[in-house]
Amino acid sequence: MKILDKLYSKFNITPNRQKVFSNIYWAVLGKVVNILSGLLVGILVARYLGPEQYGLMSYVISYVTLFSILATFGFDNIEIRELSKQSWPKEQILGTALYLRLFFAVCTVVLVLITVIIFESDKFTLWMIIIYSLSLILNTLIIIRNYFTSIILNEYVVKTEITRTIIGSLIKIVLLFIKAPLEWFIIASTFDFFIVAGGYYFSFRNKIGSLKKWTFNKKVAIFHLKESFPLLLSGTAIILYQKIDQVMIRNIIDNESVGQYAVGAKLAEFIIFIPMIIAQTVTPLLVQAREKDIKLYEIKRQQFSDLMLWSTVLFSLILSLSAKPLVTILYGSSYTEAIPVLQIMAWKAVFAAMFTSSGQFIIIEKKQRFAVLRNLIGCFFNIILNFLLIPVMGIMGAAIISICTLFITGYLSHIFIKPYRYLFNIQTNSILYGIFRLRKHFSSHTKTL
Repeated sequence: MKILDKLYSKFNITPNRQKVFSNIYWAVLGKVVNILSGLLVGILVARYLGPEQYGLMSYVISYVTLFSILATFGFDNIEIRELSKQSWPKEQILGTALYLRLFFAVCTVVLVLITVIIFESDKFTLWMIIIYSLSLILNTLIIIRNYFTSIILNEYVVKTEITRTIIGSLIKIVLLFIKAPLEWFIIASTFDFFIVAGGYYFSFRNKIGSLKKWTFNKKVAIFHLKESFPLLLSGTAIILYQKIDQVMIRNIIDNESVGQYAVGAKLAEFIIFIPMIIAQTVTPLLVQAREKDIKLYEIKRQQFSDLMLWSTVLFSLILSLSAKPLVTILYGSSYTEAIPVLQIMAWKAVFAAMFTSSGQFIIIEKKQRFAVLRNLIGCFFNIILNFLLIPVMGIMGAAIISICTLFITGYLSHIFIKPYRYLFNIQTNSILYGIFRLRKHFSSHTKTL
C-alpha cells in the first residue's frame, strides 16, 4: 500500500479516486491470488484425477450451483444498493438479510436432496452432491462481503479470501500427496466455504462490530423480497444457462467430456472476473452520482460501459491466441480437447462485460422487474441449442452456445424489451465509439498529469 500512497501523492489523485483505486487494487489482488492459486491446485487436481474423475467433480459442483440462486434469492445486488444508500440502519439490513438467506439456504438444500434422490441413480454421485450442497448454507455470510463492497472497503474481505485460498490449497496439496480418492477433494471444496465464512465473521467483528447488534425487520424483509424476486427469476435463468451445459454434457456424452470442457471454462474464468470486479467497485459510486446529478450519472454510465467492453476485448484476444500453449503446458496432453474450447470461450469475457454493465444499470435504476425477460430469452435459446448442438458438435457446440447466450441476453434482447432499449443504445454506442472516447480520455488525462 505504500506504493499506492506514493502514486497518489505524485499524481495528486483525489481522495474519492484513491478509494476507488485502492478498492480495485485489493479486489484484483484477491481475485488474482484466488484464481492463480485455484488454477495451480486445480491443474494438479485435474492431472491427478484425469478427465473422467475431474469431469465427475465438475458435474457435482455444477449440479449444486444450479440451485444456488434459490439460496441467495437474488439478494446480493439489492443488499449492496441499499447498504450504499443507507435506506435503513445497516444492522437491520444485515440482520434481515442473514435470516432470509439462512431460511432459503436450508430450503434449497432440502430441494437438492429431493431432486438428486429422484434423478441420480449412482449412489456415489448422489452422496457427493449432498455433501457439496452444504456449501449453500455456509455461503450465507457473504452478506458481510456485500457490506464491505457497499462502503468500498474490499481490503478486509480480500484478506479473508486470500487466507481461505491458501489454507484450501494446502489441504488439497496434502490430499494429492497422500493420493486421496475423489470424495476427499469434494469434501475439501465444501470446507473452503466454512473457512471463508469464518473469515468474514472475524473481519466484521474486528473492524465494524458484533453481529449481535443485527436485527430482523419485517418491513426490510418484505422490501428485499419484493425487490429481489425479479432478480431471483432472472438469476435462475442465468444460472441455468451458465451451468446447465456441464450437466447436459455429462448426460448426453460422458464424464470425460465434462472434464475437457471444464478445463477450457476454468481457464476462461481467468479474465471473466475483470468486468465483475470493475462493476462491484464502481456501482456504489454510480449510485451516489445518480442521487446527486442525473446528467453526471448518464455521462459516467456511458464511460462505465465503454471501459467494461473494451478492457475485456484486449484480454480475450490475448487468452484466445495463447490457448494451445496454456492447455498443453498446464494440463498435459490428456486435455488437448480443451484447446478449441478455450479459444472460443476466451471471448466470453467480452459478452459477460456487456451483460454485467447493463445489469448494474438495471439495478441502480430499479428496473430489475423486467430483467427476467432478457434472461429467460437467453435461457430458452441456451437449453434448446444445447440439446441440438451437443449431440452433433460435442463440447465445441456447448462453448459456442455459451457465448451466443450472453450475446443474446446481455445485448440483443434489449431491442425487444421496451424499457431496456436505451441499454441497447448505450452498448451500441460503446461498440462503435467507446474505444475512441477511452483513448481521448486517457490521452488528455495523461497530459494533465
